Amino acid sequence: MSSGSPLGKPLPQHFYARDSRRVAAELIGCRLVHRLDDRERLVVRITEVEAYVGDGSDTASHAHSGPTERNRTMFGPAGRLYAYRSYGIHTCVNVVCEIKGRAAAVLLRAAEPIEGEDRMRCLRNLGEAAKPALIAVGPGRLAQALGLKLEDDGLSLLHPPLTLHPPNPDAEPTRIECGPRIGITRATDLPYRFFESESPWVSAFRRGGKRSRTR
Repeated sequence: MSSGSPLGKPLPQHFYARDSRRVAAELIGCRLVHRLDDRERLVVRITEVEAYVGDGSDTASHAHSGPTERNRTMFGPAGRLYAYRSYGIHTCVNVVCEIKGRAAAVLLRAAEPIEGEDRMRCLRNLGEAAKPALIAVGPGRLAQALGLKLEDDGLSLLHPPLTLHPPNPDAEPTRIECGPRIGITRATDLPYRFFESESPWVSAFRRGGKRSRTR
């Protein structure tokens, strides 16, 4: 996609107000846009996500034990950004899903830079020789590359400066796989991680992956 190319309308709120596993699978290929304060537009294509469900069965969910100051955004409404600090160092960002009062989210794990790569490298403190995958493969890297911070927790995804858009309709169909989530100690067997098969913009850890569908 060339710089400044149209993306169409942002995804509507009803896209998010569904089971987080369904939302997660359909986020693969979608384009996330962050317009910075200086008006530069950064665009990535989502390649890897993890769903955290809100029916009370997911012990790995931040909201499993109920609402806290940290996780309050997960309780809705859907279509907002849930940002949190991982290990006290990295900011990770999620898409809030399902209905208000039922906490669920999709962690954005990895993405392919589409527009504004030079600025993303700068935000990531990467030189020109650094491998492209270092830009946004990994949830902490993705958030940093887009200039998203803990203070952006609760930001709407329905209108600028931060929006999510459907996949490019002219793109080739992609195969999506699913498998166990990464970096958790509970509910490790649940296949709630979705990623683009054979993509170089996906975490190296693929154990347990299985074919989900082709679109």
